[in-house]
Amino acid sequence: EDYYVDVDNVEGGRSATAYLLSRGHRRIATVSGPPDMPAGIDRLKGFRVEMAAAGLEPLGVENGDFTEVGGALAMNRILSTGVELDALFVASDLMARGAYTALREKGIEPGRDIAVIGFDDSSVSTALTPALTTVRQPSLTQGRHMASVLLDILAGRPAAHATMLPTEVVGRASA
Repeated sequence: EDYYVDVDNVEGGRSATAYLLSRGHRRIATVSGPPDMPAGIDRLKGFRVEMAAAGLEPLGVENGDFTEVGGALAMNRILSTGVELDALFVASDLMARGAYTALREKGIEPGRDIAVIGFDDSSVSTALTPALTTVRQPSLTQGRHMASVLLDILAGRPAAHATMLPTEVVGRASA
């Protein structure tokens, strides 16, 4: 049987979207992760659940590939439809960096003209200008839990098969 330690990506996507909604944004799109990766699927599910709960339809959903280039390409696909967004949920900080580039090429300034929230709380989030509001994953805690499970298995002790860790929104200047 498999053992895993993961973050609650559905809740992370939901809380990112709730954060945008709580600030009055209603014209929201998303650059989602790959449709064949659990993290991408779950973050998009959380986004869709929260939008539906607010009675809203996303103004755009484009898959990225968790890379900067993928984020820029997905953002360009959303912008090419002509929709006027007031907020964007991007399923990774790296893709958000690409989205910043694509937005600026169209004269749209992140944090001023459009609220942007990412996911990961990686070093990219604080390197961007404006600093990226993001969903923090407890990576260090995740690693400790995985090591603990492995040590329990190796020692023949009972170990948790599934551990889900919470995420939290970290507010910065972009949203």
